[in-house]
Amino acid sequence: MGLYDFTFYDLINRNARSFTNRPAWLEVNDGQALTFGQFKETVDRLACGLQQGGIQKGDRVGVLGKNSLEYFLLYGAAAALGAIMLPVNWRLSPEEVVFNLNDCEPKVLFVGPEQAQLIEEVKDRLGSVDQIFNLEVNTEGFCGIETLLDNTGLFEPADVTADDGFVIIHTAAVAGRPRGALLSHGNLLCSNLTIDYYLELSPIDVHLSLLPLFHVGGLFMATAIFQAGAHNVSMHKFDAVEAVDVIEKYQVSAMFEFAPILSAILEAAEKAGKSLSTLKAVGGLDAPDTIEKYQQITGGTFYCLYGQTETSCIATMGKYDDKPGSAGKPAPLAAVQLVDDYDLPVPVGQVGEITTKGPMVFKGYWNLPEDNAYTFREGWHHTGDLGRFDEEGFLWYAGRKPEKELIKPGGENVYPAEVEKVILQHPVVKETVVFGVPDPKWKEGIKAVCRLAEGKKLEPRALIDFVGERIARFKKPGYVEFVEEIPVLEDGSPDRDAVKKQYGGEQ
Repeated sequence: MGLYDFTFYDLINRNARSFTNRPAWLEVNDGQALTFGQFKETVDRLACGLQQGGIQKGDRVGVLGKNSLEYFLLYGAAAALGAIMLPVNWRLSPEEVVFNLNDCEPKVLFVGPEQAQLIEEVKDRLGSVDQIFNLEVNTEGFCGIETLLDNTGLFEPADVTADDGFVIIHTAAVAGRPRGALLSHGNLLCSNLTIDYYLELSPIDVHLSLLPLFHVGGLFMATAIFQAGAHNVSMHKFDAVEAVDVIEKYQVSAMFEFAPILSAILEAAEKAGKSLSTLKAVGGLDAPDTIEKYQQITGGTFYCLYGQTETSCIATMGKYDDKPGSAGKPAPLAAVQLVDDYDLPVPVGQVGEITTKGPMVFKGYWNLPEDNAYTFREGWHHTGDLGRFDEEGFLWYAGRKPEKELIKPGGENVYPAEVEKVILQHPVVKETVVFGVPDPKWKEGIKAVCRLAEGKKLEPRALIDFVGERIARFKKPGYVEFVEEIPVLEDGSPDRDAVKKQYGGEQ
């Protein structure tokens, strides 16, 4: 570690000194609680146990499970050793889980109780995994994580720099293949400072940790709170009624969310006659009516943003009321430029591809040098998203480039090509176009327009179930429409714009 380096483990040590007896983490479901001093002690013992088991700098540590104290502790222990965390979305299908794990070859894997059976069934296909542990204590199945804590906590520190990898988060499947985005310690800490700056977080704040720790928004909001010396209060599973009680009991002041989380909380609070008055700051993506209702009821502030995993969650951010509908202005540590198809800057008011550079841009896609060369061309990270700047410097999101069309149901990322690939496996489907449509619950839903083989019939529900059995269920279409003909371009490929224009909109 160099003179100018600072890592997530350095942050853990700093907090143990600066906020020794202040609460760091509370697990609502089982009551587990640690102060910042206790957090460091537990991280050191977990790091020691992992090191004794052969984990070294650069090794990947796989995790498949729901949020828990142990999950967050693993991030700290991996940071101490210079290992790289590999969190896997527990909503994925078995085939997708196996792909993501084998893609990055973890040496050790931690599994939640609800995912243990899945891993038991596929463990023989995980060639790199030497050891499998239960993620949570006192659960049956694999060896318990508590066995790694039975030591002095004296481990051999690794030479870890701010530029070293901290976590690999797989993005949605471009052309059917997920890509592992490698984020460094420096990426994390710069993003944390950005979140702390905008939300004005300090040690007196309390965060309701709802978003999953495999998601960049859930992880970086939890670590931003940690960096502020504030208190993370975590729920194992989201329940709106329980969330309202937790907000009131622990005086929760901040959270990140994706639709429909906030609307569900507001509705539950209204039914219970509770004000949510302590909830001063909420960041994320949601519908204007939900945002305005939250601000009116609580007097708090909603923060809008544009970002992606590759930008460490944030590229632009701002208060909703500053320019309703916009994604705010470029963050203090982010350069944002809009370019045309020739990578030339576009004038103010004109739509262009959003490109970024700065200390929050990720290290690249794991083992994909050609993809990295393409996305980092001209010295900028090309997001594949479109936007325009207005005269005051606010960014207005304008959709996605055709090659990176993306659907975001409830904050998840779904590429149409991945869903189309599965739909076309059905024996009676000849053509399909999948795209996003407005959805009252998830903000954006998935629709499939399909042409069937001549003389064949198929019920929409049967096709939806067919897809849900083969990939993660959040990727299955919520809407299916069968048509006689699908418009095509001159080259014979589907005219996606024409399909969306004809069959899109409110369903």
